[in-house]
Amino acid sequence: MNASGQKKNKSAYVEILDTTLRDGEQTPGVAFTPAEKLQIAKALILRAKVDRVEIGSARVSEGERIGVRNILEWAEKHGVLERMEILGFIDGGKSANWVCDVGGKVINLLAKGSEKHCRIQLRSTPEAHYRKVAEEIELAHRLGLTVNVYLEDWSNGTRDDFGYVYNFIKMLQNLPVERIMLPDTLGVLTPDEVSCYMEWIFAAFPDLKVDFHGHNDYGMVTANSIAAIKAGVSGVHTTINGLGERTGNQPLPTLTVAVQDMTDRKIKIAEKQLLYVSSLVQTLSGKRCAWNTPVIGSDVFTQTCGVHADGDKKGDLYANKLLPERFSRNRIYALGKLSGKASLEKNLEEIGIELDDEQRKRVLAEIIRLGDKKKQVTAADLPFVIGSVLNQPISGKVQIVDYQIETRHGVTPHSVVAVKYENELIHGSANGDGGYDAFVKALRKALKGVGKTFPKLSDYEVRIPPGGKTDALVETRITWERENDRPLITVGVDSDQLAAAIQATEKMLNLVLV
Repeated sequence: MNASGQKKNKSAYVEILDTTLRDGEQTPGVAFTPAEKLQIAKALILRAKVDRVEIGSARVSEGERIGVRNILEWAEKHGVLERMEILGFIDGGKSANWVCDVGGKVINLLAKGSEKHCRIQLRSTPEAHYRKVAEEIELAHRLGLTVNVYLEDWSNGTRDDFGYVYNFIKMLQNLPVERIMLPDTLGVLTPDEVSCYMEWIFAAFPDLKVDFHGHNDYGMVTANSIAAIKAGVSGVHTTINGLGERTGNQPLPTLTVAVQDMTDRKIKIAEKQLLYVSSLVQTLSGKRCAWNTPVIGSDVFTQTCGVHADGDKKGDLYANKLLPERFSRNRIYALGKLSGKASLEKNLEEIGIELDDEQRKRVLAEIIRLGDKKKQVTAADLPFVIGSVLNQPISGKVQIVDYQIETRHGVTPHSVVAVKYENELIHGSANGDGGYDAFVKALRKALKGVGKTFPKLSDYEVRIPPGGKTDALVETRITWERENDRPLITVGVDSDQLAAAIQATEKMLNLVLV
């Protein structure tokens, strides 16, 4: 083992290797283009500040070759080439040569960490497998590569026969290997087992430099990663949003806060960038995170109960260390049937509207009435609710009077729009990549004529109720990015998806321009 390996618990710092671009791409339905791979790699290094990135697998496809080469060319120009790693196989040097050909410097060789895998999948004896792995390491080292070794299915391998794992690591200690990577490949371990097995490892090999690579089949991955960190591993593997096969890998945001708040060790992840990187990967992968996903879920900084809003107002009684500002987010106090005066006051403060006690009472009663009907009232909806209750409606002050959207096979979509603004009728027309894109571009042209602009669309989500009826009501939720302010979310509902999106857009115009 390389003499630079850290002893157990010697370093307070834990390295993060993110494998979104390799293991994360095993998520069903996820395949990143070369341009997307480069965009994610840049975000991981420059934004999230991860230590290392596993950017792909050797010998997979021509697209993989192009994607990996593009990342390595960028990394070399920016002095981070040694932080880019590529999965390789025990294949007589083919993977090692592939890594060299694309300009890589680090190979993570995949070996068998359990005797069962060795004998059944490879149809090999342990001794023969050890010998082939050693030959592969020596060959890669002669080519100038830094070598790390994965012991696949290490978790079951240790459960079944620690002697197999012990003999394998003992052999690897005498070879030019930088790190041993220990995967819980099927996500079967408990934190107690992780602690116990790591204790065995470090008792036998105190100078070993170890990475832990967890999977989440039993929902235990963060607890297991923390157990590994407390036991003294040098690094932990993650993916953005927990992407990966089956239930996925260790999510980076969850691990970040768990390490920082629940251990005496540290990582260098930029917490304020986690939402940006998560949102980027959600967009490129097409895999949305659940609303309650720690740190990056849409609702995790939302208080619904009026009692909680009141407690926060009087002394942050319902806050923990996970303050939204820590992640460039804001606390939201939801409005619905459980709302109280404090919830309403928090939202009124946000939008800068003052009401007297009687007006607040009437508005709160209307919010509770709408909540009973399962209608959600957002901060963006509140001005409209107030206007309706006080008979001073703001809806219609900016009005999309008419629109025409043409889409046809083989023809670029085109839109014409008419907007009433301050009693003036203005028009615009434009082409776009889709019907709604053409509409928005035409709308921007129309408003530009009177010196008005509106925020950039950052997210577009369609919700269709179960049942499969073609005439079902569609809810379109659009997030608008505003400079120096929290995002604005507006919602439209219609049986026509495009019409629902236009409703949400008109609501945004009335809030932003009036």
